[in-house]
This record gives sequence, C-alpha cells and structure tokens, in this order.
Amino acid sequence: MSTHLLRRAPERARPHLTLLPGITLSQARVHEACGAARRSFALWLASVCSGPVLWISPTWEPGQLNPDGMRDFVDPGRFIFVSAARANDLLWTMEEALRAGAVPLVVADLPAPPALTPVRRLHLAAEQGGTLGPAPLGLLLTPGEGGAQGIESRWRMTPCHQARLRIWHLERLRARTLPPRGWQLQQRAPGAGMNLVEPETV
Repeated sequence: MSTHLLRRAPERARPHLTLLPGITLSQARVHEACGAARRSFALWLASVCSGPVLWISPTWEPGQLNPDGMRDFVDPGRFIFVSAARANDLLWTMEEALRAGAVPLVVADLPAPPALTPVRRLHLAAEQGGTLGPAPLGLLLTPGEGGAQGIESRWRMTPCHQARLRIWHLERLRARTLPPRGWQLQQRAPGAGMNLVEPETV
C-alpha cells in the first residue's frame, strides 16, 4: 500500500463567530456556558448573530427570560422560545433544530450538564445543519461550573459590576485548540456592545 494513502489531511478551518478580538466560537459545533451570567453570555452571542435565535428551556424552571432585561443586549423579537416538559426533550429539540439549520444560534438552558453521547449527536447535527447554508452554532447553558463532556469550548461569565459600571469577567475554561484565558468586559450603556477592558490570564 502506498504510504501517501495513509497521510492525514489537515482539518479544514471551520467558520466562526467573533465576539471580540481573541473571543471566537466555532460554528457547526456545540459550546457550553456556565456561571452566574451564562444567560447574559448567550444574549451577547445572539447580538453578534443575524437572524432568529431558538431558546429552549424546561417548563419547570421558575426563572424565565425577561424581555426588558434582554433589550440590554439584543432585540427580544428575534427569539423563538420553546418549553420542554421532559429533560430528554430539551436535547432532542436542540438536535433537530441544529440539523435543520434554519436558525444560526440554538440555545438550550439545561438543569444539568449532558453526557458525552448526546453532545456528540449535537455536534453531528450542527455539522449537517451547515451543509445547505451557514453553519449553526449550539450553546448549552449549564448551572454551577458546567462540565458537559465533549463540547468544543467552555465559557464562564460572572458579573462584577461596580456602582453604575456594567462589568463582567469572562473566562475560557477549555477549548480544543486554545489555552484557558480571561477577559474583563464592559458595556458602557444598556443596549451598547461589549468592550474589552483588560485581557488577563486565568
């Protein structure tokens, strides 16, 4: 057998969304956000996407998004909300939405981190969703420190506001090809974009 048949081709670069310089998320993949401001991170991500956003959450979760608070980041009219009555339906709905590729961003607000097999299925669905158009991106919101297995990257966002200053600490806890890193972010006014205050190491 010819040795050239055994050479591994380099992995082609995936399209990605850039929130700020150095803060990017690969499309056609599934990422995880944890921390007290994980929903704010998801809304910030939605603000850099174009088109509708699908937000999936459990019916038994008492805390639901407030449209008035959403306006601090993004137009709530862009969102399609889906409530699932069973835990398994949350991931099934996300998988089907990613596979359809009809929306650029699918967010699942989960009560606990999913296992490895469901995450692999979500990755495959996101890749299939990008075959006929722009690749969708999946975001899992998990409580505590997160811990979903097999995700492309894990982010933690926590508020550290000072008086009237809207400030957050963002950390990239893990990524397949990038080291951990942290950033200080500031939103100068509700509805304004995020600004990088000072990059720092975790």
